[in-house]
Amino acid sequence: MCQARVVVRKGESEEEVMRDVVALEVEPEGLVLRAFFEEPKRIKGRIKEIDFMKHVVVVEP
Repeated sequence: MCQARVVVRKGESEEEVMRDVVALEVEPEGLVLRAFFEEPKRIKGRIKEIDFMKHVVVVEP
């Protein structure tokens, strides 16, 4: 399976928002993150980068 980790980068620090993300939806207000056994999580920010090899999505506030 190809789940991703979503982190918010603020300067040099990163904070993990959610693990095992299977879907990410872009909305005007921010992003909706979905995992198999969790409620969807809405966060404000925009996608900065995606590393497909490390399965990491970096979001900026």
